[in-house]
Amino acid sequence: MKARLGILISGRGSNMAALIEAAQADDCPYAVKLVASNNPDAAGLALARASGIPTFARSHKGMPREAFDAMLDRALRDAEIDYVALAGYMRILSEGFIAGWAGRIVNIHPSLLPKYKGLDSHARAIGAGDVEAGCSVHLVTPELDDGEVIGQARVPILPGDSAEALADRVLIEEHRLYPAVLSAYIRRHG
Repeated sequence: MKARLGILISGRGSNMAALIEAAQADDCPYAVKLVASNNPDAAGLALARASGIPTFARSHKGMPREAFDAMLDRALRDAEIDYVALAGYMRILSEGFIAGWAGRIVNIHPSLLPKYKGLDSHARAIGAGDVEAGCSVHLVTPELDDGEVIGQARVPILPGDSAEALADRVLIEEHRLYPAVLSAYIRRHG
């Protein structure tokens, strides 16, 4: 039986789409059973619905973090989710939420962690004179982008690279890396 995956998004959902596409394979150990967002206008929600996946969308604005996260947690548990994948979810989760999903919540971050946690990772890598950048899949902990790294992909920084050009190349690797690493992690921890 496949593990039940919930995906959290805030925007276009390109990594969500890669996870949904990978889930179509017979040997994929997960099935996407819910896509949830803190942005009811997130473009990725339409893609999830078009793929026949139930969605949950509520704005977090005007709500205490813990109250919103409790509502999100209830939606995931009502859908009997086993694992949670953050895919462009642009909101810091509360410690209580993370504790409730410890070891079962992963994120993809556009840097070679532990370098460049948080925002603007591509510009920061270029500004530092790095010769390579990349992406990391990691377990989510209460500290921002600080959990155990379970997979990485590297991308060269080219002479004259802009943050946007580098981001485009890294995103290609994110779409390859995230489904593969998540599948391997679920197979190990089933």
